[in-house]
Amino acid sequence: MNETLPPKTCSIDRLVTKEAEVSKVLAGSKTACRRNGRYADIGETMELNGNSFTVTKVYQQSLGELTVEDAKAEGHETVDEYRDSILSIHPGMPWLPQMKVWVHEFQKAE
Repeated sequence: MNETLPPKTCSIDRLVTKEAEVSKVLAGSKTACRRNGRYADIGETMELNGNSFTVTKVYQQSLGELTVEDAKAEGHETVDEYRDSILSIHPGMPWLPQMKVWVHEFQKAE
């Protein structure tokens, strides 16, 4: 099932930019990034500090569907910790269960 994705709204080099998040990706504790737009295509490569990471999945998810596994993939222990982290980065942003985000899953390139 290869559904057609809408056009990207940003470029992959903007997917993971905060130093703390980059460190989590490099350490292997962050394997997904949620954004309110689509930043990458499946198979696209992201470069972080000389390391390459390939996007393996891109799909939409509502915030209310987030699981502990999703939070861990984002480099956090709990959904609440992940939510608090996002809200600290985006002051004034509402956290609405029905709000849809784009999930970008990636892994270190071989």
